[in-house]
Amino acid sequence: MRKTIPLTTAQALVKFLNQQYISVDGVETPFVEGVFNIFGHGNVLGLGHALEENPGHLKVIQGKNEQGMAHSAIAYSKQKLRRQIFAVTASAGPGSANMVTAAATAHANNIPVLFLPADTFATRQPDPVLQQLEHESSIALTTNDAFKAVSRYWDRIQRPEQLMSALIRAFEVLTNPATAGPVTICLPQDTEGEAYEFDESFFEKRVHYLDRVLPVERAIDEALESLKTSKYPVMIVGGGAKYSEAGPIIEKISRKYGIPLVETHAGKSTVPNSFSNNLGGTGILGTSAANKAIDQADLIIGIGTRYTDFTTSSKTAFNFDSTKFININVSRVQAYKFDALQLVGDAKATLELLEVQLADYQTSFGEELVEWQKEWHIERERLHHIKFNKKSFSPEIQNHFTQEIMNEYAEALNTSFTQTDALITLNDHVLDDSIVVASAGSLPGDLQRLWQTDTINSYHLEYGYSCMGYEVAGALGAKLAAKNQDVYAILGDGSFLMLHTELVTALQYHQKINVMLFDNAGYGCINNLQMSNGGGSFNCELRDNNKAIMQIDYAKIAEGYGCKVYRVHNREELQAALIDAKKQEVSTLFDIKVLPKTMTDGYGGWWNVGISEVSNSSSVIAASKERQEKLKSAWQY
Repeated sequence: MRKTIPLTTAQALVKFLNQQYISVDGVETPFVEGVFNIFGHGNVLGLGHALEENPGHLKVIQGKNEQGMAHSAIAYSKQKLRRQIFAVTASAGPGSANMVTAAATAHANNIPVLFLPADTFATRQPDPVLQQLEHESSIALTTNDAFKAVSRYWDRIQRPEQLMSALIRAFEVLTNPATAGPVTICLPQDTEGEAYEFDESFFEKRVHYLDRVLPVERAIDEALESLKTSKYPVMIVGGGAKYSEAGPIIEKISRKYGIPLVETHAGKSTVPNSFSNNLGGTGILGTSAANKAIDQADLIIGIGTRYTDFTTSSKTAFNFDSTKFININVSRVQAYKFDALQLVGDAKATLELLEVQLADYQTSFGEELVEWQKEWHIERERLHHIKFNKKSFSPEIQNHFTQEIMNEYAEALNTSFTQTDALITLNDHVLDDSIVVASAGSLPGDLQRLWQTDTINSYHLEYGYSCMGYEVAGALGAKLAAKNQDVYAILGDGSFLMLHTELVTALQYHQKINVMLFDNAGYGCINNLQMSNGGGSFNCELRDNNKAIMQIDYAKIAEGYGCKVYRVHNREELQAALIDAKKQEVSTLFDIKVLPKTMTDGYGGWWNVGISEVSNSSSVIAASKERQEKLKSAWQY
């Protein structure tokens, strides 16, 4: 006779989470680290009570904004290479709705996070309860149905016994590299507290094995044939390569056979930047070296990449008449892109199999790789030393701002600091194993091109969804995952205004993060987009009703929270602040005033964005015609 144990749905959930483990290459660890929460009606008396009574090993962390704490959970999982997660729970109604954006962020980046939104009553007897939506088409619809579009697996537990099958399915998704992403288990508030005689075997230790799957022999043979007949192959290193820890074998293949590599945002810091054949970021935000290699390539080897438009320059980066593709990916869907030869399998294991069978193969790349690298290093140094001149400053980096407007910004912000100088100075003065976290605006492009690190998994960019407001929360998640490394959130003033409340959580739990706030008084990235496509500067600058540039003291905000703050207007102040910040035990905020239009731009690549085909502006019409012409060379499917 089977043994049972009486527990509420919420208690059973907590007990189950404590017993989930993951095994990777023979190393076994607990899979669920803890639960981020903001308690309210719908979860405080059910799941909240269960966590209060017996959390087990789960760390219970109080968030300050539902989206923010969920972004911290995403960053934690990302930094842990998807091998450990946090769950997140919020109250019924707006609390749970606030997590939908974060779930989308996790989905776009293939990051496993367990969402536990509180729901209305399964019995429907008190309906409509506080903060419940009413739909004429269906009484079964609730706020949490919005999670269906942004979840890899979605379920609603309306009876306690449903929890068992739902959680088994949920953790299959969470621990499967091919389907990893957000899982949503909706918890009606009455069901959370209902008791059931759960089978004791449900709570036994369960180990989920991350097996390194290999492609079929046929695909391996075809890939070897394609490689051996190519002269100019290039590897694109994506996020899947990092999660697989394929860096060493990629480096070995590159060195042994002369195959250069370029990086996506998610793939950066899989291989050290100092490695001679690492040409850096590719695509719209790529280096000149990487984009020259891609332009010459006759074979692209995509390793764990989704081929987003920034990587492919909106499907115009490659010569499709002469270039073939091999895609190595655990996801068959991703492996099919660009009509490629599909190697469906783990990146590390697949490359190890290919490496031993390439025999005496060598590419035809010669000294040009060295020359391309040298050219880019010279350009990076130039970007470091550009100086602002109030009389004649016309940076090659960006355009479309008059000298008068540039002078106005310099006076209003009391700065002549360029963004590229500030970023390279920061890179030069932090410890090499420091983790840099970013997500949105012009800074990801500058980081992709300029940031250099030789420490594996120290570049943490959320660019699958490029969600403004991820940066500060993401820094907290990265710090929780890598307690012995310094963490720097790199963000603009626009992102800081969007969401920064988990800075308070970092202070509360004594998790030191460093917030590097680049203030150029506006949404500079989008301002560049509108002006570079023929438009004016419309509604993207932070100006008041009198058209004056707003002067916001962001340092004062962080100081009020309890941070150590620094006000920075030039390179010398930044250098001194970085030295002092390393001595601090509390989180810091650097209020760095930089000039707009001083970010990186160019180096090949093109971005397909919608442009008006009807306009009173001749420059907009010209940009639209140029787009139509460019589309003729784009891959169509």
